[in-house]
Amino acid sequence: MSKESNRKKTVELKPDTPRPPRASRIRREPPPQPQTALAKKLDRIDFSSPEWEVRLALAGIIFFALALTAVVFDIGEFMKFGS
Repeated sequence: MSKESNRKKTVELKPDTPRPPRASRIRREPPPQPQTALAKKLDRIDFSSPEWEVRLALAGIIFFALALTAVVFDIGEFMKFGS
């Protein structure tokens, strides 16, 4: 035996009041198109490809090494003039 559910009944529309269909209120503009040749080239590049992942990883390592070198030289200059 199944138990009867206690759900609320859905609202039924009256058939004697027909409504004309309405136009959608959502208006979307097309995405802006790139204006320059550089932007068009950048849109075609797949930055998630393995080649670009390697390039970006190497660039990150190089920038980190440069930042670490700058910090070490700054600390050295500070200690030289501090004594």
